[in-house]
Amino acid sequence: MAVLPFRPTPFFANKNKAFWRLQGVGWGGALLLRALSNFANAQPASILVLALISSITGFSISLILSVAFRQLIARRALVTWLVTVLLLPLAVGLYAFIDAWVIGLYRPDSGTSFAQLLIGVFYLDLTLLGAWAALYYAINFYLQIEEQNDQLIRLENQATSAQLAMLRYQLNPHFLFNTLNSISTLVLLKQTEPANAMLSRLSSFLRYTLINEPTGRVTVAQEVETLKLYLGIELMRFEERLRTSFRIDPATEDALLPSLLLQPLVENAIKYAVSPQESGAEITITTQLVGPNLRITVSDTGPGLQTDASDNRLSGVSFDGGEPVSTGVGLANIRDRLAQAYGEEHRFDTVGAPEGGFAVIIEIPYERRELSAGALPSPARPLATAG
Repeated sequence: MAVLPFRPTPFFANKNKAFWRLQGVGWGGALLLRALSNFANAQPASILVLALISSITGFSISLILSVAFRQLIARRALVTWLVTVLLLPLAVGLYAFIDAWVIGLYRPDSGTSFAQLLIGVFYLDLTLLGAWAALYYAINFYLQIEEQNDQLIRLENQATSAQLAMLRYQLNPHFLFNTLNSISTLVLLKQTEPANAMLSRLSSFLRYTLINEPTGRVTVAQEVETLKLYLGIELMRFEERLRTSFRIDPATEDALLPSLLLQPLVENAIKYAVSPQESGAEITITTQLVGPNLRITVSDTGPGLQTDASDNRLSGVSFDGGEPVSTGVGLANIRDRLAQAYGEEHRFDTVGAPEGGFAVIIEIPYERRELSAGALPSPARPLATAG
């Protein structure tokens, strides 16, 4: 039988409930200490009535103070402490007056004057209300600091999510322009079937990019399937010039990685390896486990780094008429996404040879999506080993 996970609720999750709990425990403890003190001094049991009345009085006065302190704590520090210093002695004086009056009623023939009783209980009441006020401010200032820290963490997370979303949504406009231009050309040539197929693949690819969370992660199997949608569009443009090969280790199919991580790498390979060569190039996507890490390699058989555009390929910037033009995506984009998602726990290397060929190697921690209790894993879709 499945056991429901136990998640303890923070004590101050409900501040109102926490306040009443602390009030009850605090003043109940004060009553208990007075009762034990009277018992140790062999006082009659009837004197417990005095301790009970004193605790109820302190409890009631502290409620009035809590209303005042709740307003003061939001003020400037000078106003808060100045009014507190003035208000606390008045509250202690009222507390001591009631205590002295009740004791005078209980012992009318004790021979002790009211002033003596007032001074005698003043210091005890000052200790109780002073400790209560100190704890009230300490707890509330602590909660304010915690709230500010939580708010700061939320803002940092939102900023990180926004930055990841920005990087994720930097879809190369040239890809969309070229694809739509190809569809338009096919329509003009009345090749409706290829145009419809390319439009359908483009729609599926764009639907995936819009539906998936920008900061979400997908499995290698899902990423490869999405990548095939993109390659299906490019294959209709480049035909036999674009050759692809997938070498996906079955042990890595359920590994998690940021969504649309591979598409910019393949797009980079098409731009700098397939397009410049009449014979095209072969792009190989490889995934494997290396110790505790998932290694992803995207390599091509293009000209490598021997051309003048090698620096542009590494930076993701092309030049048009001598002026730098951002391609919208590139290796720098991938570096930023990996740095945001994994910090220092990742590897990003580029390898190029003078005689040709270029590869991007990424290593990230191997993680799997945890299945919820009672859920069954969905059957994995078979991945082709060659495109």
